[in-house]
This record gives sequence, structure tokens and C-alpha cells, in this order.
Amino acid sequence: MIPLEIELPKEQSPSKEQIKVTDKRIFTPEGEIREEFRKEIKPADPNAARPSPPPPAEKAPPKPQGNAGRPAAPPPGGERRRTLADKAQNPGTAFTNFLEPLIAQAYMSLGMLRNPYQPKPAVDAAAAREMIEILGMLQEKTAGNLAPDEEDFLSTHLGELKLAFVQRTKSL
Repeated sequence: MIPLEIELPKEQSPSKEQIKVTDKRIFTPEGEIREEFRKEIKPADPNAARPSPPPPAEKAPPKPQGNAGRPAAPPPGGERRRTLADKAQNPGTAFTNFLEPLIAQAYMSLGMLRNPYQPKPAVDAAAAREMIEILGMLQEKTAGNLAPDEEDFLSTHLGELKLAFVQRTKSL
């Protein structure tokens, strides 16, 4: 290999150029508009930023009256009444997804749901009672902390399980 020597030009001393910094911000550090921008920018009218109030709504037609001539009372909490089947439907939250296998185990113990590990349905009252007690404890410990759908789901299934337990164990 032949060594190459490259001669680089010696660095020239930097020219003494001056750099000018111009502040292009509109506002001063105190929040006032800079003098050079006062002609271009005017403060906004504080009332212009507010949206106008919505127009008044039309009056709703009168609601149908009940059998006694009184207006039908709205359901508690202002929401529609739900059927038992609606309340028993899993709303798909993490808590109700956690409860679903526990509820299924209780129904299997009562012989109301097929257990995949047993050839024929059998009633195991002790296991059913234990699952019902666990679900009752969960209802007690989560009281006031559940969404209405979750509360409906748990209370509906717990009530159905208690009723089924009494009916199934009465004949034993």
C-alpha cells in the first residue's frame, strides 16, 4: 500500500460576521402586545368567544296518562325499566366477566347447567351454597361501587340462584 498524503488548506480564521437576533414574538414577557404589532393585532372581544345560547326547545307533547287519569310516574333514577332478561345479560365489564364463571359454577352445582366433567347433571347442595355465599359476599363488598348494569347483573343472578337453591334442596 502506498501511503497517501493529502494536504488540506489551513483553516482560515473565522470572519467577524455579526449575528443579529430579532425577537419575533408578539407578546412581551409581561403578556402585553409588542409595540410593532399593536396596529396589526387587536384584542378580542371577550363576549365574541362565547357561543350563543341554544334556541329554546319546543315543548314536548303531553305524556299519556295512566289508568287512573294520573300521569305515568317516571321510573326511579330517570331510566327505563328493564326486564329480568335484560338485567341478567352480561354488560361485558371486567367485573361481570369475572363473575360469570362463578355464576355458571353455581348453576352447575344446582344441576341447572350441564357440567362438562360429569356425564349427567347432579345436585351438589354444599358446592352451590358455597358459590351463592361467595357471590353474596362479593355483592356486599362491592356495594355502592358498581355500575348500574353490573349491580343488576349480580343481584339478578344471585336472586335467581337463591330461589333455585331453595327449590332444588327442598325436595332432597
